[in-house]
Amino acid sequence: MPSGVRDIQLLELKDTISQLNNTISTQNELIRSPQKMLQERDAKDSEKDQLIANLQAQLDYLKTRLFGSTSEIRHEQLPGQLDLFHLQTEDEPEPVPLEVEYIEVKAHRKARKSKAAYDEVFADLPTENVYVDTLTEEQKTCDVCGTMMIPIGHELIRTELRYTEPKLERIDYYATTYECPQCKETEDPRFIKDEGTPALIPGSYASSGLAAHVMYYKYVMSMPLYRQEKDFEHLGVKISRTTMASWIIYCAENYFLPMYEYLHRKLLKRRYLMADETPIQVLKEEGRRPQSKSYVWLVRTGDNGGIPIL
Repeated sequence: MPSGVRDIQLLELKDTISQLNNTISTQNELIRSPQKMLQERDAKDSEKDQLIANLQAQLDYLKTRLFGSTSEIRHEQLPGQLDLFHLQTEDEPEPVPLEVEYIEVKAHRKARKSKAAYDEVFADLPTENVYVDTLTEEQKTCDVCGTMMIPIGHELIRTELRYTEPKLERIDYYATTYECPQCKETEDPRFIKDEGTPALIPGSYASSGLAAHVMYYKYVMSMPLYRQEKDFEHLGVKISRTTMASWIIYCAENYFLPMYEYLHRKLLKRRYLMADETPIQVLKEEGRRPQSKSYVWLVRTGDNGGIPIL
């Protein structure tokens, strides 16, 4: 083989060896770097463990000082110091132990409260009587003479509660127009229209029962409007929470305000009142920035035996 080719191969081998050395050095650096990080982490963990141990020791010491049993008895005596707990002289007699008097308490059993009857538990519910009639004509025939039997009395055999699911009904009101038959052919016919009672909320489909249902479930049963919205969807109608909120506001301002003012006057006559405030942010409040803090005040009468007013 010519020497020139061999020299070229040797140079290539040297370059390859140099690259391998560089690669090995790089790999070693990469290996040493995580090891160094692990060592530093172990050192920090050791410091934390030592700190936790010190804090735990301090905590145990403080808990012992605060909650542990203590004694004010001194076992050593100071020179010239009298012992407060050993002042008894030799002339004083030994104390006579008192006999413990035992009082026997007779065992007693608490009388079990009688179970309430249905008439007491369901006193406020409407009652419907159902008379059972499930026998066939053949069963009602006397097995001796073949005569058809007749009912002679009834006996209560069981009681059950029936739940009626809530439902929504659409009611369309139609106005009735009347005309005067005598004035019909004249130049001035007379008409009158019976439009019935006005709606609870002008331009709204809310009935008094529906509005009362929304307010009852929100303020008595603590059901938010968004949950009522989902409940109405299950009944087949989509009523938004915004619509229900507008119903509540309108009824409060137009129907409940006189009652509110009356109860407010009664409340101010009480000797003691209790109050609570809740911070709230109000948007689009006249004369105030949206970032300003407002308050909702809840005021109720005290526990003085009168009728509670909230």
